[in-house]
Amino acid sequence: MRYIDTHCHFNFPVFSDNLAQSLHQLRESNLSAVIIPATKATDFSALLALSRQHAELFVALGLHPLWISEHHDNDLIQLENALSSGNQVIAIGEIGVDFYTPQLTALASRQWALLSAQLQLAKAYRLPVILHSRKSHDPLSRLLKESSLPATGVIHGFTGSYQQAKRFIDLGFYLGVGGSITYPRANKTREALARVPIEFLVLETDAPDMPLYGYQGTANRPERVVQVCQALATLRGQPVEEVMAVMWQNSLRLFPQLTAELT
Repeated sequence: MRYIDTHCHFNFPVFSDNLAQSLHQLRESNLSAVIIPATKATDFSALLALSRQHAELFVALGLHPLWISEHHDNDLIQLENALSSGNQVIAIGEIGVDFYTPQLTALASRQWALLSAQLQLAKAYRLPVILHSRKSHDPLSRLLKESSLPATGVIHGFTGSYQQAKRFIDLGFYLGVGGSITYPRANKTREALARVPIEFLVLETDAPDMPLYGYQGTANRPERVVQVCQALATLRGQPVEEVMAVMWQNSLRLFPQLTAELT
């Protein structure tokens, strides 16, 4: 059984400070690929170098909404330069909108403007997007409907309702399934991910964030994507081998550049 973690911040110090051991643990857990999304323009060069050096690591480049106050106009230029330079970028991300705090909500117009600019780059380069969405599912789905992206993308760490999930799926977007489904009280999300078509789900960890139930207070790890898969199989009442195989194919379909490397 082989796994793909479609969202892991493997460049964060908890992994990069002992990179050899971190890579060894990936391989021991049958992780064939890890997608590392950028958060800021200052990540770009290091992430591209990391991807060139290690076959299991793949890169998405984007400007994360949580750092909206730190992004500059030149960052979008850096992003487009990186995309146009022939680098092996498999998606644009992590991008999106976040209205979780009053401080972020106050910067809503800046967030929407930055997201719209990055969606235009995704359209121009025909790349899928990795979308961050907190307290913003409904307006985000409306923007995505208007954007008509050729390669769609994934709603990372989806924690919404079945109705919200269906709206994204109807637009051709995938849902990222992470540690939230391991929490017994996450009834809304668990119900949604049990009901939607499995062909629109992909596995992720968001490591070192989004710890699984029972691991609260510790850094999440990409190897725990195996446990996320097991939890999803239990939730849907399907054999874990069957779910893993579908997740593998879904990931390759969503991120076509993985196909040449992994098949």
